[in-house]
Amino acid sequence: MTEPLLVDRTDAVVTLTLNRPTAMNALDVALKEALRDTLAELETDRSCRAVVLAGAGRSFSAGQDLREHVQTLESTDGNPLDTVRAHYNPIAARLANLPKPVVAAVRGMAAGAGASLAFLADIRIGGPSTSFLMAFAKVGLAADTGASWTLPRLVGHAKAIELLMLAEPVRATDACQLGLLNRLVEDDEQVLPTAQELAARLAAGPTVAYGAIKRQLSIADAGTLADALAAEAQAQSICGSTADHRAGTLAFVNKQKAVFEGR
Repeated sequence: MTEPLLVDRTDAVVTLTLNRPTAMNALDVALKEALRDTLAELETDRSCRAVVLAGAGRSFSAGQDLREHVQTLESTDGNPLDTVRAHYNPIAARLANLPKPVVAAVRGMAAGAGASLAFLADIRIGGPSTSFLMAFAKVGLAADTGASWTLPRLVGHAKAIELLMLAEPVRATDACQLGLLNRLVEDDEQVLPTAQELAARLAAGPTVAYGAIKRQLSIADAGTLADALAAEAQAQSICGSTADHRAGTLAFVNKQKAVFEGR
């Protein structure tokens, strides 16, 4: 049986590949559970210092597997959208709060929950074939997998409303201009290698500080200046006691390149 999620480790970088290429990496229960549970393991895995999220084949992810969903809708048992609480919400929370950098290699289409997954990454790399489609309204649904939170922060409230209600595709160049992509490479074949190269660079950095930066921005986005200042004080207290802070400071003073160990 083919594994729905491939997990590859190269040094301190873990690449998670959605592995249903014949279905455009649509998210069925097996894939959602594998992604949810693997992310939970990586939260406390100190050997992992950066994560790459990718899709097998020509697409990143078409979102929810609607063929499977039709069967759920036709069943009389339970709530057909219970997958939001059981799968999508935990995945979104773990991706957003992972205390290490996440880079999405967005090759091809990212639609619905697939696009939402990409938006939860810290940095997104795309190529000429990359496109995003907030397809929820096309099937009579609202946003999920954190898109109602990430999308306004990336493109602003007004544009988020437009993308979600009109459900029109956003091509690579426009996606880069809007902030849905951080970097756009010229060749689709370079999307994943570029993402992994960037993740390797981040994996060699001060991991604790990166996690603190993510928490700071999350708090500042939703809070007041006082909330942000309190979060900064807490973050600096934590980071200031790390070996990486000491190593970085001594290296700077001595005009040397810092070697960070992620602790």
